[in-house]
Amino acid sequence: MKILSVVGARPNFMKIAPLMWEMHRRAGITSFLVHTGQHYDERMSRLFFEELHIPRPDVDLGVGSASHAVQTAEVMKRFEPVVKEWRPDAVVVVGDVNSTIACALTAAKLGVRVAHVEAGLRSFDWDMPEEINRILTDAISRWLFVSEPSGLHNLRREGVAEERIFFVGNVMIDTLRASRDRAETSTILDDLRLQRQNYAVLTLHRPSNVDDPKVFDELMTAVERLQRELPIVFPVHPRTRKVLEAHAAGKLPNLRLTEPLGYLDFLKLMAHARLVLTDSGGIQEETTVLGVPCLTLRHNTERPVTIEQGTNVLVGPAPDRIIATALGLLASPPGEKRVPELWDGRAAERIVDVLTQTAR
Repeated sequence: MKILSVVGARPNFMKIAPLMWEMHRRAGITSFLVHTGQHYDERMSRLFFEELHIPRPDVDLGVGSASHAVQTAEVMKRFEPVVKEWRPDAVVVVGDVNSTIACALTAAKLGVRVAHVEAGLRSFDWDMPEEINRILTDAISRWLFVSEPSGLHNLRREGVAEERIFFVGNVMIDTLRASRDRAETSTILDDLRLQRQNYAVLTLHRPSNVDDPKVFDELMTAVERLQRELPIVFPVHPRTRKVLEAHAAGKLPNLRLTEPLGYLDFLKLMAHARLVLTDSGGIQEETTVLGVPCLTLRHNTERPVTIEQGTNVLVGPAPDRIIATALGLLASPPGEKRVPELWDGRAAERIVDVLTQTAR
């Protein structure tokens, strides 16, 4: 069986890694990896491949940054000849970035069946480009691999046939569980002069938070108050750095700005934090398994299981609510953590089982 897998942006690496490991272990599978280059930084890209033991891509499309339309179109143009040359039995796409829908659509129009890993997630916010990518990718995929119960409910409500839906667990958690021991060897806490359980971590990258000056100012108002309580480490996304450079928040004494971090460094940073503030979907999942309190700086989440069973609290961008919730968690940490069903480190194994048993 020939399986062509696609990565395009940083979150994709953690999702594709356990699938590549599992395919490599299986006799009878020929695995190809395509990197679209949607997000590309040579240092970070190389680091992720090395840290996650992912083979170098067979093809790098080198698309780079552009508008949604241009980027999606460029991925499709460059991906089509790859599919025609390799003629895979399945194309595996992960997540919800532009590369996901672009490669899924290209494959489907060439008559190649598509497997969507992380299917069924819904924020019900059509202002998010990712929501459009999710829904369209699910509509044209043969295999829908679901990470949490809400995905099953959403797909069934949308009328998707049961034979296309597979509840397999969360591949990001496969990567986290496989990497925990190695992450503990990271020196990131010493490098940043941090004490365990005595700092917070902040990430921001969504346009709704970063590109709107009013919203960004409100978020920084909350950060300014909280950095009085404990250091806040802020690995700065490239799109955020431009905004931050023009903002007084960059001069806050207890806000520690860093470059984007590798996977192992960031995993250790999260694992020993007192609190995480984020607008990232994947971090909501990772903190749930790590048992670290997480404040999600959005009005919605496509990962409700992290609220129902995990440590995630949806607070939005309003500074008063962020501050009150964070101070409450600092004063009284949450109780015993619960791990969602099938987040056991074996999702990739289940996915490859399904692909090999149903591909013919």
